[in-house]
Amino acid sequence: MTNRIVHGGGITAAARQYGGRPEEWLDLSTGINPNPVTLPEIPVAAWHRLPDQHLHERAREAARNYYRSGDILPLPVPGTQSVIQLLPRLVPGGSVAILSPTYGEYARAFTLAGLRVRQVSTIAELTADDRLVVAVNPNNPDGRRLPIEQLRDLHDRLRSQGGSLLVDEAFGDMEPAASVAPFAASMPNLIIFRSFGKFFGLAGLRLGFVIAEAAILTRFEDWLGPWAVSGPALSIAASLVEGDTGAIRNRILQRYSALEGVLRRSTLEIAGGTPLFALVADDRAEGLYTHLCRHRILVRKFDYARNWLRFGLTPDEEADQRLAGVLESDDFRSVRPKI
Repeated sequence: MTNRIVHGGGITAAARQYGGRPEEWLDLSTGINPNPVTLPEIPVAAWHRLPDQHLHERAREAARNYYRSGDILPLPVPGTQSVIQLLPRLVPGGSVAILSPTYGEYARAFTLAGLRVRQVSTIAELTADDRLVVAVNPNNPDGRRLPIEQLRDLHDRLRSQGGSLLVDEAFGDMEPAASVAPFAASMPNLIIFRSFGKFFGLAGLRLGFVIAEAAILTRFEDWLGPWAVSGPALSIAASLVEGDTGAIRNRILQRYSALEGVLRRSTLEIAGGTPLFALVADDRAEGLYTHLCRHRILVRKFDYARNWLRFGLTPDEEADQRLAGVLESDDFRSVRPKI
């Protein structure tokens, strides 16, 4: 049994360890939009009835237009984590290669299923034994990006050796031109995961979409069972992706610019990221993490890279000032690397 992964968002646990009430904490430990969108009106029937075919079809059609997936109708799922757990069923044998470091639940799911997992840093390390390659694009936590043509070439290579390519575009909403979804209909061995909650700030809704050929979508649908996604979630998704998302993107870019400014003024080095988070590399990371926690600010640390901290977006100027006050203090600057 592999150890469970500690993810961002653990405010309750942090408050118990370092003090304060959870609501007093500033949570910068996730890559979720800190300003959730205004929820659209939800029909009473969406709460009262089981999710019917019309609601399902509306959400899928809206997602197709939003993700530009052409002939493929994306499948709504109860969060992409739910289908990560099912991925091992798609791998008949051979090994699974994961472009790493990245979101840790992929390796954990395949390891628990007894599959051979190889964590590689470059495409050049892939072999003919790889039956599934996982690429998070843009990557979490370093923001590494793979060009569309490179992904298409990789798909064709894997297809020729009986393998498949999974591209996780959880943070892709801010960079739609970099998505491989418009090419999915011509890439039969491609699977794309899209997160809904990160961009819209609605992670608690537990909603995502899978884009793949019909046979693969049918298998996921069968494994998840009927009514896997709630009526309200389907209704919200359809309404939001049918609307104008430009203002959401602009707000996220403004918030990233503010975060970037705070980090740079404090002389912290930004080593990567996406518009929804910034990755900082610093030899003092462990001490900086503890110092931030003592000021009731939670960021994401990494067991496999002890010099990394990931900062999510601040929600507003008040939070900017609070973070800046801690980062620019003499106490913060005096933190030393752990030996």
